Amino acid sequence: MKREAQLVMIPLSAVGHIVSTIEFAKLLTNHDHRLSITILVIKPENDDEATRITSYTRSLPSSQRVHIINLPECPMDPETPSSSQFQAHIDNQKPNVRQILSDLSGPPLAAFVVDMFCTSMIDVAKEFEVPSLVFYTSGAAFLSLMLHLHTLREQDNLDRSESKEFVIPGFLNPVPRTALPSIVSNKVWDSFFMDYGRGLKKADGIIVNSFEELESHAVHSFSNSPIPIYPVGPILNPSTNNTNTEILEWLDQQPRSSVVFLCFGSRGSFGEDQVQEIAIALENSGVRFLWSLRKPPIRDPVKPTFAPPCDYSVSELAAVLPAGFLDRTAGIGKVIGWAPQAQVLAHQATGGFVSHCGWNSTLESIYYGVPIAAWPIHAEQQTNAFELVCELKMAVEIALDYMDDFISAPNFLVTADRIEKGIRSVMEIDEETRKKVKEMSEKSRSTLSEGGCSYSYLGRLIDYIMEQV
Repeated sequence: MKREAQLVMIPLSAVGHIVSTIEFAKLLTNHDHRLSITILVIKPENDDEATRITSYTRSLPSSQRVHIINLPECPMDPETPSSSQFQAHIDNQKPNVRQILSDLSGPPLAAFVVDMFCTSMIDVAKEFEVPSLVFYTSGAAFLSLMLHLHTLREQDNLDRSESKEFVIPGFLNPVPRTALPSIVSNKVWDSFFMDYGRGLKKADGIIVNSFEELESHAVHSFSNSPIPIYPVGPILNPSTNNTNTEILEWLDQQPRSSVVFLCFGSRGSFGEDQVQEIAIALENSGVRFLWSLRKPPIRDPVKPTFAPPCDYSVSELAAVLPAGFLDRTAGIGKVIGWAPQAQVLAHQATGGFVSHCGWNSTLESIYYGVPIAAWPIHAEQQTNAFELVCELKMAVEIALDYMDDFISAPNFLVTADRIEKGIRSVMEIDEETRKKVKEMSEKSRSTLSEGGCSYSYLGRLIDYIMEQV
């Protein structure tokens, strides 16, 4: 009789994390038909984000082996301090998760797979006596950095004020302090960082959205780790659903590799002064451009906001850009709101990518062979940018040390001259770097096929899961 197994997955309530989780679930079930997966979706507090998640999940074709359950909304206790609300939003769902697990039918539950920010749910997995795996939506080098710095912090040996650089097992070069994420460098996030590290160390294994061919040194640095890692990426969503045809039609009219694409992720945005500098740089460069320009959320100096940006109205857009900019650049550029990023990167007209270096964006740019000009904003993006530019030497720099961490204002204004230099550099990138990007693109497309490293790790992961039945 054929053995079957069931997994329960809990992603973070953010579109990027949910897309990656569902694509990973599809990857597992397509690879081994003995698996069925239930994904529990927590509704985000932000209504716009909730609408985007609902729209995405409803657009998915029905599947017999991947089931999505939307968890009931749990009101936040008004007395919860702002610093604890992120974790409380997840923990409040534990009773609902317990109930669903108790009512679960079908194949036996083999394991829990929780998002890298939902590790408190590991406690529920232990109650049901099943192993827990963390789905890590960042890279292996960043995972190494976070675990190592957490260990130093546990030993009271993490000097963030004096040390200018840190030796990290997953990096060949010392990592400068400016490349650390804000949850490490800013003491405001101390409690969150410690909980985050403890959560990762409770897992029975960590599934990483990366591939060994890209991060060979970082992956090998885990060879003696007590927690096994499974780099099974790149996991991305290459579908063409919800494509803006106007954007692609504009790209169709541009010469091959002639357009620089500026896009800063689902939460990336800039204030008016920085927008002006970008506009000046684009106009001075004379390069064809497609610019995804989003309106930032209102910044609360007391309570950090994690609300995503939104699109400008036509009148707002004209007001935030230099006078006459849209008319003067109408022949070579296009300013848009939300962008179908994967489809733009896949288009033959796209020759360079000014990016915040979020990990999903990094994997997409590598997959489609588009070189990056790195301009990180927050979260792990500074570390990713350092890895791309200094470790892998697959990108050029605009501002590796720029930081906007939701709490304070950006640490500096990136000038038009600096941005223009980065745009020119990525569009005229040297032959050696372009060759590296092309070769890694080919490896990213083959690694999940038989003989590839990710294919091998995926097989090992499924063997582990089936052993739990």
